[in-house]
Amino acid sequence: MSATSAREGPVRVLIIEDDRKVARFIEVGLEQEGYAVDVLHDGSAAGPQVETVDYDAVVLDLMLPGQSGFEILREIRAEKAFLPVLILTAKDSLEDRVTALDAGADDYMGKPFALAEVSARLRALLRRGAPGESVLHVADLEMDTIRRTVRRAGSPIDLTPKEYALLEYLMRNSHRPVTRTLIIAHVWDIHFDGISNVVEYHINSLRNKIDRGFDTPLIHTVRGLGYVLTDTPA
Repeated sequence: MSATSAREGPVRVLIIEDDRKVARFIEVGLEQEGYAVDVLHDGSAAGPQVETVDYDAVVLDLMLPGQSGFEILREIRAEKAFLPVLILTAKDSLEDRVTALDAGADDYMGKPFALAEVSARLRALLRRGAPGESVLHVADLEMDTIRRTVRRAGSPIDLTPKEYALLEYLMRNSHRPVTRTLIIAHVWDIHFDGISNVVEYHINSLRNKIDRGFDTPLIHTVRGLGYVLTDTPA
């Protein structure tokens, strides 16, 4: 995805939308599908945010306070040429579409919109540059990141979106300990309250689903550091 070609965790999406209800609607919908989502309501904050955070895709409105979507799009293309950008806007004239696509947009949708279509178009954009390997394996644990399914020893495992996102991050970093801070940065969003024990809660929930009933546990605590997913702990 270009951006996702070196991805080590769940897909992280930035929504730049000044209508807070619309932004929240998209945010909740994408989070329910396992995405890590950040939201900006002012265009002037977009440039620094995109420059400092490794996003996999951007959903961008064109009519924004502070800086227009067209200006943000040109800045994104100057900094990250291959970052997928989906324009989602009420400016739906042919001229607007042509201008946005010529400025570097990867796709363009008008408002009103269906959330299912936004999600489908994002998936299509992310697949364009996805790494060839879409199925992750650790021992007898298998994750299909296209179908979004998980199996251990051939048996399907039902996960919540956050459990899935956390497991994907652990599997992409298998055999390598990851800290609680790194997990929060990749699986949750920029507004996350780091004081919460939500990471520990989700790790315990994953253990109950992934390891319970199997002779070889895969999720291990690394004392003083974090967690590691491996079948060969030290």
